[in-house]
This record gives sequence, structure tokens and C-alpha cells, in this order.
Amino acid sequence: MVTVTNALERVKKDGTTFSVLEISGGVELVLSQTTQRYYATLRKCTIPFTGSMDVAKMMVGQKIDGEIVRTIVEPYQFINPRTGEAITLQHSYAYRPSESHELVGHTKVQALEMA
Repeated sequence: MVTVTNALERVKKDGTTFSVLEISGGVELVLSQTTQRYYATLRKCTIPFTGSMDVAKMMVGQKIDGEIVRTIVEPYQFINPRTGEAITLQHSYAYRPSESHELVGHTKVQALEMA
């Protein structure tokens, strides 16, 4: 089960906008590459939403069947905003509906959220 935690607006290359839902799943324990200590972070991603922003905002707090899963992607750089440390990551998060193998909304790590 995941929870809709935010409604956001994105801009396409052609300048038009569309809505996305930010969804959050369970807590994940991650081993720091620098300190070798574990920290807790939330798994989250965004998925496209076909309704208006007003309707998207009404979705916040709703529960959706499924889970957020970690997926392997091409390596990319992430700067830890707390330490300034540059980290090379090769995973993103995606939503997998219950009883499906399809993945939706691949989202690269954009922030560290300590739970």
C-alpha cells in the first residue's frame, strides 16, 4: 500500500503543463557509503495524473494498492544537500500496482529524507 503525499505540476518540453502525484511507500534502511552507518529514508516516486491540479490535490492522503520498488538505471550523480557529498547512484524508484509486473513513474533520487 502506498500513500499519495503531494500533487505537483510538471512542464513538458513544449511548455505545456501536466499533473503528477507524489506517492510514498515504506521506509528503507540504507548503508551510507561514507560513514558505513545505516539511515532510514522513504521510498517515493511520482506518477502521471490525467486530472486537473485541483483534483490531484484532493487525492493527497489517499491509499493506493501497490508498492514502490527500487529499480536499476544508468548511473547518475546525486549531491547530498546536507553534506555536499557527490554520490554516484544507479537506482531509481517506481510504482508497481498490486498483482502487476508493470512499473510506473521511474523517479531518480532527488533528496534524502530521514525518517
